[in-house]
Amino acid sequence: MKEETVPTIGPKLLRVPQVMEALQLGRWKVYELIRSGALESVKVGRDRRVPADAVDAFIAALREDAA
Repeated sequence: MKEETVPTIGPKLLRVPQVMEALQLGRWKVYELIRSGALESVKVGRDRRVPADAVDAFIAALREDAA
């Protein structure tokens, strides 16, 4: 069954502190997830950003693993 998503208004690319808040994780853990490839990220100049939908995909993967 396909899950419907509700469109949200907000940034499309999140800064690491925003991801930390959304996932309730520390800076080290967020960067560890990025390095391992578990959390998708992109470079914008010298900065690292995480697409908002990548956070949703990460949570969905956690839920699948828990099932």
